[in-house]
Amino acid sequence: MGQGQEHKTRDDVQVEIQEKGEIFFFYRPKVNKEEVHSVDDVQRLYIVLRPESGERAVEEKQDPHSGKEGANAKSESDEEPQTGSATSRKEGGQGSQKVNIEEEPLLRFIVMGRKKLPDPSKKSQSFWGFVELVTTMIEHVKDALKGEEYETSSRGHRHVSPARAVGEGVYRLLRHNPKKNKMHTHLIYKLEFPAPKEEEENEPQESLNIEREGSFLIQIKNPSKASNSEFEGLGNKRKAAFPAHLQGQLGKTRYHPADPPDLLNYEGCELLLISASDDIDEELGLELETEGEADPSCSDLVRTFGDTASTTPLFKGIWA
Repeated sequence: MGQGQEHKTRDDVQVEIQEKGEIFFFYRPKVNKEEVHSVDDVQRLYIVLRPESGERAVEEKQDPHSGKEGANAKSESDEEPQTGSATSRKEGGQGSQKVNIEEEPLLRFIVMGRKKLPDPSKKSQSFWGFVELVTTMIEHVKDALKGEEYETSSRGHRHVSPARAVGEGVYRLLRHNPKKNKMHTHLIYKLEFPAPKEEEENEPQESLNIEREGSFLIQIKNPSKASNSEFEGLGNKRKAAFPAHLQGQLGKTRYHPADPPDLLNYEGCELLLISASDDIDEELGLELETEGEADPSCSDLVRTFGDTASTTPLFKGIWA
């Protein structure tokens, strides 16, 4: 599939591309559920971003020895459904390393606080999420998508089913400079899989608000500022520990544009996705295209993650 292509459709386009890459969507069934029949059976929605090029070929990410990278990212505790993984973590995040995203994989595993995306057709609907895992090791993400068995003192044996693949496409991070408003950043995407159906909707995608294409404002929460009542956020030990030069860019604001994208390369980075549009061309004057035809044999998701996650929702558009 690759990172796709984009074309400007108007002369007055006020966007600058920060980053290009592939986007993958997954959902996981609720604990002790083997199958999903509706969104009521879903425990989590995950987004995986794999940047492949951008304004800068080299991005900065957290040091892999910070005590965070590669930690369990399943986030499946049903006793704590809105704050992510209950797995204890070392307080970490300090330090950084350089990654050439054109030469080696960089993967961000994002957990959405709700089990769906904001509806891109409803402007300004905002959902909280956070970066649970940042890694250059594909196996770390595969481990996060797998199922597991564990025991609890209060509820006994618990079973977590593997995640299911529900969307694959291309994305862009954009810097938007409209004439009347201050600069902000967008996450836009367009799906390659599942292929659109002529006679019926792809039910899982429709229920999870994963439209054929979408545009969201993306804002990074300043970890030094208190959360508001709507988005309580992560505990202090799980919040991102940005290097001084990145923390300094956040200033005194509570939320900041995702500029530079390096802010997303630190585990514990909290973010807001705010629905902007389900028509990228109309909103931004940009047309996003995937590469090639929607042939399952060309799926980068399958090539990258193998059979770790069921692909029934991805290719057939039905729950699994």
